[in-house]
Amino acid sequence: MNKKWLLSLLFVAFVSLLAACGNDEGASDDKENEKEKEEKTEQAESGEQPEAPEPDLEGVPEVVASVNGTEIKKEEFEMTYKGQFQQAAMQSQMTGQELDQDQLKKQVAESLVGQELLMQEANNREFSASEKEVNQTLEELAKQQQVGSADEFLAALEEQGMSEKEVRSQIQTQVKIDKLIAEEAGDVKPSEEEVKEAYDKMKEQQESMDTEQEVPSFEEAKPTIEQQLTRQKEGQATQKLVDKLREEAEVTVNL
Repeated sequence: MNKKWLLSLLFVAFVSLLAACGNDEGASDDKENEKEKEEKTEQAESGEQPEAPEPDLEGVPEVVASVNGTEIKKEEFEMTYKGQFQQAAMQSQMTGQELDQDQLKKQVAESLVGQELLMQEANNREFSASEKEVNQTLEELAKQQQVGSADEFLAALEEQGMSEKEVRSQIQTQVKIDKLIAEEAGDVKPSEEEVKEAYDKMKEQQESMDTEQEVPSFEEAKPTIEQQLTRQKEGQATQKLVDKLREEAEVTVNL
């Protein structure tokens, strides 16, 4: 039974949040993106299609990591890795770059460690999650997964082997982590100046690509840019907290 399906789903959101903090690294990223585009173009011209890779889970230890005495087991790692692998494999096929599974395994292990550190810190600070907050999150997840109502979402998870009690417990943990991140990040609403600067940069990049696609107006793009900048600030605050917690924690990674 796939009892880690929901945790894996929440984990993907967590990884996306952490990834947001690295979205403005500047020229080095631009060069890498340019290289990827060139390789993709070359492959398209040659007609080559890379073979879809398979997840390599050989040799994964029974205990992948330990965080302050709490073990991250093989089952949890493998379920999470498979979900991340599917996304990475799709990106690999699009760019034509070979997928480095050893690197991906380390990234997943480190992200699971970070998630565990945040869980422990949220509990240490005694954050709580009300029934109303859990129900609201359930409805949001149901909407994201396009499965209708929260009840239908719970029924789908039950088919995956998860009881309603298990689902609510995991969502309670996620709500606590969200509160922890909100407290650490503080006011993350971007200023008008920050949004305008991001829009000008986006507009310049799109125009330099010399495509026929029309650049949206500032007012049209503003909500999306605000959301991206907010996630970026939350991601930076989250990564900073994880780094601090890790320095103070007893962490062992066995990969």
